[in-house]
Amino acid sequence: MSEKKHYGGKNRPTMMDVATMAGVSQATVSLVLNGSPAKLTEATRQRVIDSANDVGYQLVRRESQMAPSSKVRSTIIFIVDEISTDPWMALAFEGAHNKALEYGINVCLAVSHGNANIEASIVNQMADSNVIGFLYGTILTRLVELPPALSKKPTVLVNCYDSTRTLPSVLPGDLVGGRAATERLINAGRKRVAIINGQKGVDASRDRLKGYKQALASNDMPFYPELVRPGNWEPSTGYSMTHELMALDNPPDAIFCANDLMALGCFDALRELGLSVPEDVAVIGFDDREIAQHTHPSLTTLILPHYEMGEIGAELLIDSVGGLLANPNQIKVECLLVERDSVVKSSETA
Repeated sequence: MSEKKHYGGKNRPTMMDVATMAGVSQATVSLVLNGSPAKLTEATRQRVIDSANDVGYQLVRRESQMAPSSKVRSTIIFIVDEISTDPWMALAFEGAHNKALEYGINVCLAVSHGNANIEASIVNQMADSNVIGFLYGTILTRLVELPPALSKKPTVLVNCYDSTRTLPSVLPGDLVGGRAATERLINAGRKRVAIINGQKGVDASRDRLKGYKQALASNDMPFYPELVRPGNWEPSTGYSMTHELMALDNPPDAIFCANDLMALGCFDALRELGLSVPEDVAVIGFDDREIAQHTHPSLTTLILPHYEMGEIGAELLIDSVGGLLANPNQIKVECLLVERDSVVKSSETA
């Protein structure tokens, strides 16, 4: 099985371009441009709208192309296990929705809460309707067991994969992202880079740690097990693990937190110890949550590209219905670095 990284490089402006210009997350851009009643300040809403106008970004609201067989089937069902705890599947749905609309296809959302009976019921109810196929997404990047009814329908997996890796799947490039985060700290001149990793047994934790180790090896830096600390994605472990790291005889001068929430706890611990970020300790996160831009200093982090993953998933499904086979079968989408203030700028280390 082969894999491929997917990079941007599109001619038309993307939601990421709007988010970068407005200084907000992609989730906020999606909420504003779709008229969501979410609690956002009027200043934030206006900044997003102005940025979208400046870059020429518009949400697709009408048919611009017709997909193969769309005269007969015109709907994609996006089944997700959860959509309320984190913004990731909402972003993936938004990406799929906007991409499908370019072909005159609608995307309907169905939340299964990971219940196999509910998933089977959704598939069976939709089997004889105008559905061209299914997207299946999960909050955590993980292995999934699909109901038999779903495995017989045109299906693309988003943020998950099946045991045989036979269904097309779109995943975040966590390994390369972990490597990029670590190398950013190394390039800032840091000599002892620690990592506070996520929950044990989770794909994202495994891959981000692999990327961390690869970055050290490729830069001829030794791997020290004591600089690797377990976390659980919550600020509390970012706080406690930072205290443990800084209590070492030879503490780190940089910390890679495997998500932004743990970076918040890391900031609190460093502040409590009288240490300054990034002067004493550089910190980098992962996810680009909304809070990352509001920390002091603002948090350098990497984007979880769920919006783009949803776009790609919809395109793969539409192509497969039109007779185009997905190749490679698994696509890894790049997690782009967002430069802020918690790591000294590269030019300052020269």
